[in-house]
Amino acid sequence: MEFLLAITVGVLYACGAYLLLRRHLIKLVLGIVFIGQASNLLIFTAAGLREGAPAFVPGGAQALAESAADPLPQALILTAIVIGFGLVAFILVLAQRVHRTTGSDDLDDMREEE
Repeated sequence: MEFLLAITVGVLYACGAYLLLRRHLIKLVLGIVFIGQASNLLIFTAAGLREGAPAFVPGGAQALAESAADPLPQALILTAIVIGFGLVAFILVLAQRVHRTTGSDDLDDMREEE
């Protein structure tokens, strides 16, 4: 399972880097989204995968059991997803404003208009 997730992380990073190098503004935004999601998946995979072990302390126990999943990476990823969503929403608003101002979504055309 971890090997499959490692391959998925690599593919997402590769697609994100490819999209960042394209000339269109929307592809740039999608590249940022792919790299952000790949980073979240990388943190999740690096924390270790455990099947059937929730991250809860059983009643009467003082700490997590040895087989329980670590809740810290899960909380970090949840926070990163929320922050990433806000970042993408902000970037899309900026992209719309740039498109309205310049009349194009091609980054080379925007450079020429300066």
